[in-house]
Formats: sequence, C-alpha cells, structure tokens
Amino acid sequence: MGFIHHDRKTHMHIVMFSMTPLFANRSMGGAQKQLKKIALSLAEQGHRVTLLCTRRDDTREPFQWHEKAQVVPIYDFKQPFPEPYDVPPYLVAQAIQDTAQYLAQADVFYNHDGGLIFPYIYQDIPTVISLRSVRFSETIQSGFLFQGDALILPSEHTANVWRHTAGRFFPEMTQRIEVIHNGLDFSVYKPTDPTELAARIGVDPQQHTIVLYPHRPEANKGIYQAISLAAKLVNDHGIKTLRLLIPRWIDAGLSAEVRAFYDSLMEAIQLEGITENVIFHDWISDDDMPAYYSLGGVTLAIGNYVETFGNTPYESLACGTPVIAARVAAYRDMLPAEYLVDYDDVPFASAERAAYLLKARARTSAVALEWLHTNFSQDDMVRRYADVILNARKLPPLAYRPQLFNDETLFELAPWCYVSASGAVYHDFRGQYISTAADLTLFQRLPVTLKDGLPGQVDALYRAGSLVPLTTL
Repeated sequence: MGFIHHDRKTHMHIVMFSMTPLFANRSMGGAQKQLKKIALSLAEQGHRVTLLCTRRDDTREPFQWHEKAQVVPIYDFKQPFPEPYDVPPYLVAQAIQDTAQYLAQADVFYNHDGGLIFPYIYQDIPTVISLRSVRFSETIQSGFLFQGDALILPSEHTANVWRHTAGRFFPEMTQRIEVIHNGLDFSVYKPTDPTELAARIGVDPQQHTIVLYPHRPEANKGIYQAISLAAKLVNDHGIKTLRLLIPRWIDAGLSAEVRAFYDSLMEAIQLEGITENVIFHDWISDDDMPAYYSLGGVTLAIGNYVETFGNTPYESLACGTPVIAARVAAYRDMLPAEYLVDYDDVPFASAERAAYLLKARARTSAVALEWLHTNFSQDDMVRRYADVILNARKLPPLAYRPQLFNDETLFELAPWCYVSASGAVYHDFRGQYISTAADLTLFQRLPVTLKDGLPGQVDALYRAGSLVPLTTL
C-alpha cells in the first residue's frame, strides 16, 4: 500500500468516532470536551468533519456543532457504559458497516477514544487514534490491537503505560506516539460571576463555604473521600456553613444502578451526620462550568481513578479556585506539588489543607496561573492535533516482536507506581500502597533480575504489575 500525504491547505473530509454519546451543549466527560474543541478547530479551517457516536434515547438525531461539523448519533452500543460491546452481534456488524460507508467518502479517520477496536476497519485510510483511558476494556483492547498511523496520548504517564505494555510487543509503536496535553480556553475558563448559578443550585457564596466535587458518581473518583472530608471540615474544623456540591450524573434518571449508587451515598452522608451540608444538583452544562468553579472555595480530585489527564484541577485553577488532588497517575507529574496529597489521607493532609484554603479564602496564585497558561494552551493543543490528523499517512502494519525473558532480564519499578514520602510504594491500578518490608527492600535495589530477592519475589511483583522489564525500552 502506498503512502498518502495530504497538503494541509487542502480541505479534507475527516470522519471522527466517539464511543461516548455527544450532545449539542453538554459533555459526559473531559474527553468529549476536547473532541469538540478539535472538531471545531478543523471545521473553522474549512475541513468537513463528520462525528459518528453512540446514540441514546435523548440524542438520536443528527445535529451541527458547526456548519462544517455534523454529529451523527448512529451506533447502538450498550448504554449506559461500561461494556458497550455487550450487545447482539448484529449491532456490532451494523457499526462496522456504517463506519465503512462513511470512511469510503473520507480522507482521514480519527478515532477519539479508541472504542472502535477493529484494525481492519481502517486498514485502507490514514488513521489517527487517541486513547483517552487506561481503564475501559474497549480502550485497552484498542491499544493492544493498535495498527494506526499515529497514536495521540494526553500525558506522559499514559504514554509510559502503553510503552511498557503493548509497546513491549510492537517496538515501532512508540515511534507513532504523540503526547498532546489537553488545552484550556482561558477566555472561557477564568474567574466568572457565579451569582445566577448559585441561586439555581440553592447556595449563597456570602453565607456558605463551598467545596466542589465536579465528577461522575463513582467510588474511584473519590466521592466517599469527599464525603468524609466534608465531615471532618464540619465536625473537626468547625466549618458549619460548609456545603459540598455533588452533581447528579446524566444517567441518574436512566440507570437503576446509578440510582442505587446515589442511595448508598445518601446513607454514607446520613451516617456522617452532614445531611444539611451536602447538596446534590443537576449536571452542569459546559457553558456554566467557569461559574461553577468560581463558586467554590476548593475543588476536590482525591479519588484513585487512573486519569490519563483529568481536566478538573486545571479548569478549576484557571477559574481561580485552588484544588486538592491525589498524587495518582497523570496528576502526580503534571500538577504543582502544592496541590497534591497522597491518596486516602483524608483525616490528615487533605482536611488540614482544605480547612486552611477555605478559612484563608485562598485563590489560585499568580505563579500557578502563569504555569497553567504556559503548559495547557488550547491553541497549542488544537494546532498539534490538526498537524497530526491532517498530515497522517498510511504506514506499514506494526510487527509483533515479543522479547522473551531470561535470567539476565532486568526489571524496574513500573511507571504507574511511585515511592511515597512514607517510603511505601503506591500502585495506580491497584489503588493501594505496598509496604511489605521485603518488597520495599527489593525496590531499593532496582533494577533486579528474576534471580534476585526471595525465591519468586521478582516474578510475583512483576505479575502484580509493580515491576516491568527493561526490555520495553
């Protein structure tokens, strides 16, 4: 198959895929916000963009994000997530057929979340894949089945995950990786008058001390830690005016599972004795997010979810509201140390820091704002995405080249682990600390071979995901 190179000045037809449903003026997550920015930027350059996505009962008809960017809800993957492929085989066949129909008229294919996992679909068209998660099964499969021509990842942490997993078997894969941070529109994300939004939610910034939890209702997003933290602030730090704001997930009215989860949250809140200090409110539209962040005294991101980027802390800081984020995954390397705490330290650092920030009415420092504008520019992001997408060319298939272990193979600490201040080793994917004395002693001797340590110790740590072979480099 010959190489194809497109002149960036030529107006192209770009077909994009999103497993997650898309909406005219709201987003189910940060990945969809970034997709909209990329699509609009390309449309504004004169390219025709067709976005294919999963449909739901509340989004079934095509609509326009721009006169040259049309969203087509066409797929019948399972809703709500996870496990979108938990559908009859004929629906998967329909998805492949529909995609083929559109790709026959396209110049380039951009798969935003990697959810369309079958490499033969894009074997004849220049294809860019961006993997936005390292947890969802369809995204993991897409990564290990990757045969695209460029792989865009939102952080070095995510890139290292793929270099040390799928990249072990496809060495040329690492040459196709482009790390492009998510970008913020600082003309939008800035301190904003929250008065009207506060009235809708039912809080008064003059009377209430507001803590934000702007995430999906998932345990690993830190919702139980947020409730515990709120209780500490009310009961131990005397902040009786505290209001913890929790948005209801878009699926709250559609999913029995989500409704049951909310019931469990209410039980936890009642047990902490802070019912009047917690407010559940409707999901916040994209347009209202700057006012929402500006409403808070502090924004929490203290779960153990393995974010590939995680927009929340950066958006909050841009709006002037300081954050408390767990030192987990991409946050660990990308946020200033002043905003980081070790995971699950609610009784100590998180509560102490939150109390200080709230009582001092602290806002984002000038130094932090400068750092934010320097590293997370939306203009830089969309320009780099456009460069990769518009100049994609068809490359040869990646070759599978396993590297077998032997007694000389060296192992090092996995890039999804780090040594905490206490000396314990935190594992992102397990959401746990390793503190066994023998293991910590071994970690101090890295790199090691399978023969080192106690019998079977290195192999056990490798299989637990704490060590990776140096053959990945």
